[in-house]
Amino acid sequence: MYDLNDTIVAVSSPNSQEAVIIRITGPGTVGICEQIFSPSIFHKTNGLIAGSIAVDDELDDELKVDARLYLTFGPHSYTGEDVAEFHIYTNSAVSEALMGNFFGRGLRMAGPGEFTARAYLAGKIDLAQAEAVNEIVVSSNTFQLAAAEKLLSGRLAEATTKIQAALMDCLSLIEASLDFSGEDIEFITRNEAAERLAEIKGELEQLLSGSIRNETIVDLPAVGIAGAVNAGKSCLLNKLLGEERSIVSDRRKTTRDVLTGLLSLEHCRCVLFDCAGLMASPENILDELAQQAAIDALRNSSVVVFCVDLSKEDWSEDLSILELIEPRILIPVATKSELLSEKKLADRLAEMNRLFAAGFLPASAVSGAGLERLRDMIDSKLIELVVGTGSEGLSERASGVALTARHRQAVTEAIENTKESINELEAGNDEVAAMMLRAAYKAVSDIEQQHIDEQILDKIFSRFCIGK
Repeated sequence: MYDLNDTIVAVSSPNSQEAVIIRITGPGTVGICEQIFSPSIFHKTNGLIAGSIAVDDELDDELKVDARLYLTFGPHSYTGEDVAEFHIYTNSAVSEALMGNFFGRGLRMAGPGEFTARAYLAGKIDLAQAEAVNEIVVSSNTFQLAAAEKLLSGRLAEATTKIQAALMDCLSLIEASLDFSGEDIEFITRNEAAERLAEIKGELEQLLSGSIRNETIVDLPAVGIAGAVNAGKSCLLNKLLGEERSIVSDRRKTTRDVLTGLLSLEHCRCVLFDCAGLMASPENILDELAQQAAIDALRNSSVVVFCVDLSKEDWSEDLSILELIEPRILIPVATKSELLSEKKLADRLAEMNRLFAAGFLPASAVSGAGLERLRDMIDSKLIELVVGTGSEGLSERASGVALTARHRQAVTEAIENTKESINELEAGNDEVAAMMLRAAYKAVSDIEQQHIDEQILDKIFSRFCIGK
């Protein structure tokens, strides 16, 4: 997998023309620092040293840049080995020359996730925590970050350790009963064992259902803007995005395609899209195709913002259109509120709420009224979708951990084996029940175990970026 005798190096900061972090770890770390960093007096204590670093030996010896060296000695470091981080304010050309200098001194470019892999192999973190590092690095929203941080903090390990102990305790009692089957000793009855296993199975199911699925939070959620022709959807899209993404016109059917933009909210980002105006009865084949594309996109979206023109006299078509969408989560918006007086707006809004049996948010893409409230509502609905409903704040509600596909497979396998063990106990097959229980224990152990197959480790760490 990896040669732990190598000293490895990589740029561990994002691409930048200003600040660069170069990380080194391995047996030759201190020696390399003494060669290229001034001052070169290092004590066996962790700390920060301000100085300068030689850029390229082939150039003038005086070509150095200011740098800060963070030096951490093993075993009290992230990787368990000596670790050095050079923090330099420079550009990409200088950082490339520095990397060339390191390679010329025998350092090897770190592979994807190799720093974290060394931390795992040194026993500094467990496998689930190692995977959490990557989830934090690639987090694109608050939900994903909160879940990954809980995974890193050992929340999954806490849960699985408790379940492992319960499984082993029950298994020990069943096997003890088998070992002394000829004696007049009963360590645990079949009914008692089945009851215990049912509780363990429930805990495993809770772990699975209460987790934040990784696929759910890796991709940005989609929020669609829907409504009848000329309901003000395109204007609303442009206003929310802060750019002219969609053509706005008084002419009917201006929007034909699905138009998208990235909307940044308080807790996350989402893909906001506008599509063709919907009609109760499309007029031609072009309208039918545009409408079907719009309906498909809306049905697959996380949230639908349904726009109804508040100034219209007849909303019968809008009622028919709402039935076509079948949204998962609906946010009803009464558009063009700027066209009505304050009194008439209140009357029309009450009539609209009664007719649609929904609470509409009055909004105006022209004046901006209601748009901040709309952004908050979209944000809130997305939070509910990902972390569940409740009165607590986001940090409390995002109580689950992000289970990767590997974790879910292990937990699912443990649930099935525990279920089979219960069935075998009820059938009087204690030996088979014990065998299935051992399989359940192994499945849970696979989440955190240190002696896991090398191919699996390669697959896990290959998803990391270089430098982490």
